[in-house]
Amino acid sequence: MCAIVLLLAGSGLPESGVVWAAAEAGEEGGLINLDKSLIVQVVNFLILLVILHRLLYKPLLAKMQERAAAIRTALEEARAARAEAARQQEENEARLRAVQAEAAAIRARALQEAAEEQKRLVDAARAEAQRLIDSARAQMEADVRRARDELRREVAELATAVAEKLIRKSLRDEDHRRLLAEAIAKIGD
Repeated sequence: MCAIVLLLAGSGLPESGVVWAAAEAGEEGGLINLDKSLIVQVVNFLILLVILHRLLYKPLLAKMQERAAAIRTALEEARAARAEAARQQEENEARLRAVQAEAAAIRARALQEAAEEQKRLVDAARAEAQRLIDSARAQMEADVRRARDELRREVAELATAVAEKLIRKSLRDEDHRRLLAEAIAKIGD
């Protein structure tokens, strides 16, 4: 109530100043007199309300609406960001699962390739060992054949030499001539 009195006192009307001064001096009349000053005070109050409404209330209301709109926009953006973050997280989890599956497939493929490579190396080593065995066996057989042939040749030479010695000792001159004639006859045929 004091605020209204102060507002009315500052309105610049002389009647309101008189009413104020009369109220302080203790004179009769008080704050509100039922005369023409009451109408002036009501008009002043209404003008003040209109001015305050235009200068303060409308801008304040507009600011509050603007702020509410900004808050709504921020909330919608936050919801959209939260939805986008959830979508990104799901996408990242899906990528992670795909990468893990791919890593498992690569690992399985590498293990399979390693097993195949090991089998191939073992097979190659076995084949090489078999080839070496076959080569050694063939070499041994060739050496045995050569040794047998050489032994046969030497035995034949020795047998021929022994037979020749024996024949020379046991052949007479006539037998010798007869064998020589037979050999010449065979050559001539």
